[in-house]
Amino acid sequence: MLIVGLNGSPQKKGNTVTLLKEALAEAEKMGAETELIHVAEVLKDQKIPFCYNCSVPCTGKCFAGTALGEAYETMARSDGILMGSPVYFGTVSGQLKAFWDKTRVLRKEKKLLNVVGGALATGAARFGGQETTLKALFDMMLVQGMTIVGDGYIEDDCGHQGACAQKPAGEDDFALSRARILARRVVQVAEATKALRNR
Repeated sequence: MLIVGLNGSPQKKGNTVTLLKEALAEAEKMGAETELIHVAEVLKDQKIPFCYNCSVPCTGKCFAGTALGEAYETMARSDGILMGSPVYFGTVSGQLKAFWDKTRVLRKEKKLLNVVGGALATGAARFGGQETTLKALFDMMLVQGMTIVGDGYIEDDCGHQGACAQKPAGEDDFALSRARILARRVVQVAEATKALRNR
């Protein structure tokens, strides 16, 4: 069982990473292997960091042999993905969008089909666009055919759409708790759906 965390923030030690690390630690407690990918870091060696549809269907030639290609290989082996982003003007960061746009080859090969997804968002204010950011993350995952988890039951509430934090995330106990619950949901659903993934 591999659960991947995608840090959509340009910061490697910021609020989004804090929330993701809390979630990944919970997944590890449940026996999952985890890996954290900093999307801004793996985009660094890209001559052109955004997708411009250079080949149809996508061959992945722009990231072959790069850190970005390695990140996509890790995602292709994953059972669950926890996507985190800071709020940038009510949606995901440009870095995360650029990273995800280049996953066209994964879509062509159905590598993320039925992979379980959970979303986390951080903002400067309590109501700072976190839920619209979560919905953007959902749209990105749905196009890959991923299975998204949300709340589901009041006894163990991960947030209706996912975990949302107000900075500083490390002091937002409500958000940290929801990140742990979300991770448990992702691992549970990933365990139950193993046979559906293209491996």
